[in-house]
Amino acid sequence: MPYDRRNAVTRSVPAALAALVCSAALAGCGAASEAAQGTQGPAAATTTATTSATAGTPAPTRTQDTGAAARPLAGRTVVIDPGHNPGNFDHTREINQKVDIGTARKECDTTGTSTNATEGAPAYTEAAFTLDVSHRLRKLLEAGGATVVLTHDADRPYGPCIDERARTGNKAKADAVVSVHADGSATGNRGFHVIVPAKVREGAADTGPIVAPSRRLGERIVAGFRESTGTSPANYLGGGTGLDVRSDLGGLNLSTVPKVFVECGNMRDPKDAALLTSGAWRQKAARGIADGIVTYLNG
Repeated sequence: MPYDRRNAVTRSVPAALAALVCSAALAGCGAASEAAQGTQGPAAATTTATTSATAGTPAPTRTQDTGAAARPLAGRTVVIDPGHNPGNFDHTREINQKVDIGTARKECDTTGTSTNATEGAPAYTEAAFTLDVSHRLRKLLEAGGATVVLTHDADRPYGPCIDERARTGNKAKADAVVSVHADGSATGNRGFHVIVPAKVREGAADTGPIVAPSRRLGERIVAGFRESTGTSPANYLGGGTGLDVRSDLGGLNLSTVPKVFVECGNMRDPKDAALLTSGAWRQKAARGIADGIVTYLNG
């Protein structure tokens, strides 16, 4: 869930990226082994497969072209913002300090949500989930030629705060920024959604220039995520569109470059949690986000 979230509750991807990443896979473009490398959560796995971001149109034919055309993101900069930080749990005083988001003051960050612990498995934190998906996403984007910047890599005690996360994307002059999250809604609320910025102009916030491109980015990610994971848009907000427009998120309000939040599923619903804790499914999630970014940037 976004660290400053309130308690309210078609285009095809260039085949070149799919070809490049497929050619790097150890076992072709099949499903990732749960035993593959990766340590950021239950059944963590890191593979290099990708797929189509198309919703409503056939997936493009994969090719084996590994030339310049196979690097469709060359010259592009993408900032990935892994929601929360595993260290936040040990720094509640620091993350509770409020920062200016233009329209109000909000907590620097939060610990995020988690799955429910069971007799057979401990709770899986959102911070661990987002970092794992972000690592997978970075690998896919870099395979396509992008320069990828992470707002953090669990390499600091806590944070960064929401205003600093926005500044990272702005400073990088990113072509796209994606903040990776999972929701903490009620049981029975299922599915993913993408949060896009509302038009806000107040204090330090002026989202006017990024509203339209951010929405296009969000729409492409919705299509890619749905195609790759086979999951449906959230059944509890967005009216089935997979999009949620927000004016209260500092990470969006302070951004000067196109930016969205991806809520990959609801950690508090057992069926969604079963997906979120699967390494193979997290690879599909990363692939779907990557596909959406590629379609947006090559739109």
